[in-house]
Order: sequence, then C-alpha cells, then structure tokens
Amino acid sequence: MAVLWSKKTKDTTYEIRQAGKSIRLYTNGVFHSQFHPDRAWSGGVWDLLLLPAFFYSKQRIRRVLVLGVGGGSVIRQLNHYIAPDEMIGIELNKTHLQLAKKFFAVTPQMASLHHGDAIEWVAQYQGEKFDLVIEDLFGEEKGEPVRAIQADAAWFKQLNRLVKPNGMLVMNFISPVEIRECAYLQDDVVNSMFKIAYKFSLMSYENVVAVFLKKEVEKETFYKNVEAWPGLYQAIKSNKIYYKLRRLVRI
Repeated sequence: MAVLWSKKTKDTTYEIRQAGKSIRLYTNGVFHSQFHPDRAWSGGVWDLLLLPAFFYSKQRIRRVLVLGVGGGSVIRQLNHYIAPDEMIGIELNKTHLQLAKKFFAVTPQMASLHHGDAIEWVAQYQGEKFDLVIEDLFGEEKGEPVRAIQADAAWFKQLNRLVKPNGMLVMNFISPVEIRECAYLQDDVVNSMFKIAYKFSLMSYENVVAVFLKKEVEKETFYKNVEAWPGLYQAIKSNKIYYKLRRLVRI
C-alpha cells in the first residue's frame, strides 16, 4: 500500500494511502474513509452508511445532514445514487475537510462542508429538518476508533429534533456490544420515537450501522429500491458488498 501524502502534528499523524485504485484516509492509524474512482460503492463500512437510504425512493431524500465527514466517502456515494437537493457536512477535524476536497474530490456542488463540533452544532441548530441524518462521529484512542458521544437518550433526542416526521436517522456503532447498549434498545421514550429500525453489518468489519425510521418500511421495499441500480445490485449479488440486514428489536 503506497503512501501518497502524510502530515504529522504534535499528536496526530495523517496519511493518504493508495491500495490498488482505492484512496484511503488514516488518522493515527485509524481507517476513516475510502474512495474508488471507478465505482460509487467502496466495499467497506461506508456502504453501510449509504444503504439505509434505499429504504426510501430517492425522490424522498432531498435534504441530508452528515455528522462526521472524514474524507467524505458517504457524501460522494449519496451524490451518485440519490443526488439530494442539499447536503450539509459537519467535521471537527479541519485537515479531514481539506483532504476530502483534495483527495476525495468532494465539491461544493455535492455538499456544503463546515468545520466545527458536530455535537455543539446539533444542540444549536434551529433550521429546517432533514430527510436523512447520518451520525458517524468517531475519534481515536491508542490507534482504535472510539465514539465521540455516547448513544444515550439525551443524544437520540437531540438528533431526533433534526429528523423530518417521515425521515430517517442512521448511526454507526463500533461493535454489536455498543449497539445493544444504545438508548433505542434501552429507553422507552427513545424507542417510541421511531416506527421501525434495522441494522446493517459486514463480515470483515466489527461496525454495525443502524437505521431508525419514522415511517414503517419493510425489507422488501429496500431490496426493490436497490435493484433499480444495476451496478450496486450486481456488486451485492456477486458478494463484493456482502452485508447482512436484520431488524433491530428490543429483547
């Protein structure tokens, strides 16, 4: 794997690496983003952030908020498959935003990128709600990814304020254990905010991505919408994207 670019600050090491044609962003050894110039899907956890959008038709998703941009992989994917009218990305790490533009080719036409603390931004936001909110907030600790904020009832309620009545919230969890501890499965009030929830996983990653839907949608609708995209559907059928989709329910 070739290192195309690197930068060291007092306590942070950034690297842009190339594996085949894939461009990857690493920060302190943690794999943050991946982009392949010849296809929209990445073959990684970022596909799991994209796939929940297919529970709705693309005409239903016009405004998107991405909390935690990284290199902008999911922004590029959403732009290709869904083409929302507006995407807003919030990222604490200024270098990540610079790299998203330089190496991952995220343009102002795709999304409006903002440098800032996403947790504070959510608390202060008073504008129009979003059809899709993606929460992917992670830092690093001893070379391992760690959640920037606990997925407790208070955080779910803050995020819920930003989601339209028929919208969806997508959240990335480090592991199955972490998702089992989230407020949706532990708190009655949070559970009642959404009609149904599902979880996506990949065999090669510990991450579990959950989608919390304000409108009840069956898996068959998701499968039908995915089939409308031959390139993506073929990648799934040929196991290049080998994901699992399960209902997320309280025990």
